[in-house]
Amino acid sequence: MNRTPTLAIRPATSTDIPPLVEMVNAAFSIETFLEGTRTDAERLTSTLEKGEILLAEDDQGHIMGSVYIEIRGKRGYMGMLAVAPAHQGSGLARRLLTAAEDFFRHKGCEVIDISVLSLRPELIPIYKRFGFAACGTEEFGFARTFRDEDAECHCILMEKNL
Repeated sequence: MNRTPTLAIRPATSTDIPPLVEMVNAAFSIETFLEGTRTDAERLTSTLEKGEILLAEDDQGHIMGSVYIEIRGKRGYMGMLAVAPAHQGSGLARRLLTAAEDFFRHKGCEVIDISVLSLRPELIPIYKRFGFAACGTEEFGFARTFRDEDAECHCILMEKNL
């Protein structure tokens, strides 16, 4: 008999970093326009010093998805929403987003900010369905290089009122 695994969403700890790196890199493997992997242990450790990562795991302890959350005054920043390839399209991203929203509301935030790479235009309508609206752009400022040196990329800023 098939049963749906129990899903728990909890804050990541330093012991979660190795499997989290693997899952995030698999989830972002579509970003072939960037050199290297999406993240590594050093970057995730640094990320955890600024904010938190909520992770979703099944009842066997397998990480199925994650999202980075950071409080910035009355605004919450959400980034690196990742779902393991085998679970994409299952509604897990929405569950992680709901958990992030609940976290931000509990901390007194009024708005959630995200940034989406212009080279990932397929994400814009997904975030719009989640209630986000485009509110500006900014220069791509991450320490990453593009496979194509002439690639043009910027960040599309989006926000959602809580």
